[in-house]
Parts: sequence; C-alpha cells; structure tokens
Amino acid sequence: MTPIDIWTTCGANGIMLDKDQIDALERYHNELMYWNQRVNMISRKDENNIWDRHILHSLMILKHVKIPQKARVLDVGTGGGLPGIPVKIARPDIKLLMVDSIKKKVSMTSMFAQHTDLKDVSAICARVEDLVNDQHYRSGFDVIISRAVAKTALLITWVRPLMKPSTVCAFLKGGDLSEEIAEARAQHPDVVFEEHDLDVFGVPWFQEDQKKVVVCRLAS
Repeated sequence: MTPIDIWTTCGANGIMLDKDQIDALERYHNELMYWNQRVNMISRKDENNIWDRHILHSLMILKHVKIPQKARVLDVGTGGGLPGIPVKIARPDIKLLMVDSIKKKVSMTSMFAQHTDLKDVSAICARVEDLVNDQHYRSGFDVIISRAVAKTALLITWVRPLMKPSTVCAFLKGGDLSEEIAEARAQHPDVVFEEHDLDVFGVPWFQEDQKKVVVCRLAS
C-alpha cells in the first residue's frame, strides 16, 4: 500500500485524515522501516507490509471504538509504537502514554513520536502491571489499547486497577477467540466483552486472517 491507498481506505472506512496526518504517518512508516534494521521491532519479513499490516491495522481501532475528545489513552506493550502512534496521529487531541518493558523499543518509540511532531505523548519502560503502584495512573485512563500482547483475561488483570468505571479497552487480535473470550468472561464476570471482526472495505486480508478487535468495559 501507499500513503494514498491508506488515505482512501481510511476514508472509505469512516476514518478521515488530512494531508498533514498522512505526511506524519509516512514519516513514521519510513522511520520504522529504517530503524527496524537496527532494532528489531517488527518481523523483518513483514517490512514490506508496514502500511497495511501494521499502520492500517492499528487505525482500525478507530472504526470500532469511539474515543472521547481529549481522552487519556494507554498503549500496553507498544513495541515500536503500535497501535499508539498511528492512533495518536489520527486523533491528535488525545493524551497518549505508551508502555513497553524493553528499553530499546521505548527509546525508538519516543524518537518516532518526536519526529512526527506529536504532542501530549510519552513512552516509558515498565511492565504495565507495575503502573498500579503510581497513584497518577490508578483509575487514570479513558481508553486502553494493545496489539497482540497477551490473552484477554491477563490483559484485563493487568489493566484493571488503571480503569475508570467508564474506561473502554480495545485489544487487536486474530484467529478463533472463542476459548480465550470464554476464559476472560469466567475470570472477570463483571466485565463485558465484545468481539468484532475487522471488516475493512477494500482490504480483504483482514477477514482472511480473522483479524478482530476485542472491546471490553466494566458492566454498569
């Protein structure tokens, strides 16, 4: 895919981006491609598919989750800034914290954010379960996102102390999730879990690979 492909595909799926946002995504794409040769953040065999398999995939959170204006968003296990940086570029109003336990990835992610001129964004090297020891983070996030980090039940266990009553979690996943979701429901009976197929107009591989987003919120 090209930047123009991303722009048209996002528009066809209800995600409206302007030229400055596409330019920022292109800078991020190019830096991720360049630095991945030195610090492995995504699979080397996937470098030619960064636009669709990584950036577009991350942006699809916005198709299924309504993020409030100026929301405080946590990206768990961000790696090289996915899904956080594409989401932040598309939604510059949000305040984004990206967390990963691997220091070199956090350093790269911080640099990517700076080079794409993003404001109200930070990256820290930590395990997400350790954030609960800081009062600044407890019950502190409106939206929590992640991409292929851990099973849903474990993710909820990690982030539960960081959630408000109104917090929405969106976890990008793939494949048959029936057992995983059943396990999550058994372990967290007061959490509502919704599984949405990523049906992306114009990009059939999302359905072919059974890509999904699991949306979780505390039961009211």
